[in-house]
Amino acid sequence: MSIIIDRRKNDRKKSTVNRQRFLRRYKGQLRKSLGDLIQKRTITDMDQGGEVRIPAKDISEPRFRHGAGGDREIVHAGNHSFNAGDRLPRPPGGQGAAGPGTGEGDAGDSTDEFIFTLSRDEFMELFFDDLELPHLARLALGEICEPKLQRAGYTPSGTPANLAVARSMRNSIARRIALGGPLRREIKQLQAEQADPQRIAELQARLRRLPYLEDIDLRYRHRVQVPQPLSRAVMFCLMDVSASMSEHKKDLSKRFYTLLYLFLRQKYRQVDLVFIRHTSDAEEVDEVTFFHDPKTGGTVVISALKLMHEIITERYPPDSWNIYGAQCSDGDAFGADPEKSRNLLSKVLLPALRYFAYIEVPDDQEELTPLSSAYSQIVSDHFAMKQVHTRQDVYPVLRELFQREAA
Repeated sequence: MSIIIDRRKNDRKKSTVNRQRFLRRYKGQLRKSLGDLIQKRTITDMDQGGEVRIPAKDISEPRFRHGAGGDREIVHAGNHSFNAGDRLPRPPGGQGAAGPGTGEGDAGDSTDEFIFTLSRDEFMELFFDDLELPHLARLALGEICEPKLQRAGYTPSGTPANLAVARSMRNSIARRIALGGPLRREIKQLQAEQADPQRIAELQARLRRLPYLEDIDLRYRHRVQVPQPLSRAVMFCLMDVSASMSEHKKDLSKRFYTLLYLFLRQKYRQVDLVFIRHTSDAEEVDEVTFFHDPKTGGTVVISALKLMHEIITERYPPDSWNIYGAQCSDGDAFGADPEKSRNLLSKVLLPALRYFAYIEVPDDQEELTPLSSAYSQIVSDHFAMKQVHTRQDVYPVLRELFQREAA
């Protein structure tokens, strides 16, 4: 009998098995609460665990109760306030009752929300569980090859779980045939000559004593680690930091790129990230400069697209890399810049890209900006365009853009 001991570290008065069961069972309700949790956080705290609130009605379960049923008109013994036949007013709180967890006593009874604390790993797994890079393909061996177990014949030693029964039985039969062949031939020859019955009986006893299965017969399935083709991908992050981008717009853009960065690091082992920011000219920067440098200036969108094209040509050939792009801008562009950007994106970049997402952070009163008007003419399965107005929109937009494709 095997005994399995769970040695995972549990918090005081907590069970890892029960937590995992709860996460599987109420994944939908927990995921709905993540959006509220994210919008209250700073960019630096985006990947931390935290408390999520679930309405108690969402985790309640149906149950059977035994009751008398029907209408009952009973005045219990010891009652000094009511008599048989009295009509009771409806309890207050039927109209405009407070919602769950408000705790206002004059608005009727209410139920507190259920609070569940997520660890960092649980938070990240729930956050990005059903997201993936669209149209990802295996193209070439990556610099860091992903090892994968592959069958490599049989070995005379191993664990019982890897025992190859059919191969072991074939070895057993072959051994018994090889060892018993000379004995059978000698027995057959003595029987034909009708000589020495004692010798025949001795040979037959030796033949019966041949073991049915020995350790030398056993064979185990053998597996070795071999390098597998790794999906190499690169994500280009383009952000407008011009003067028209207010602090609110930059905050929304950085929040989107922070979630995108966490998603890529959580789901994929090797994805290059290229950060490009632009004003009237574009430059490739590192991660810290991209998120924290306060540079500002004019607006020329096509400069970022041209720099992206130059980097692809120099470092990321499309036949060896899955290339993706995400662009955040408020959509303000002037003169021929929107049309030139559209032509460069649709005719030069998109044929080499797996996917390109344009995320616009416009002013509230603007429905269609010059850049979004130009981009709206692009018709391609590899292009998507969304708008973000508030912090609450960032997470849903990310999920829409990178939702897992149907099988």
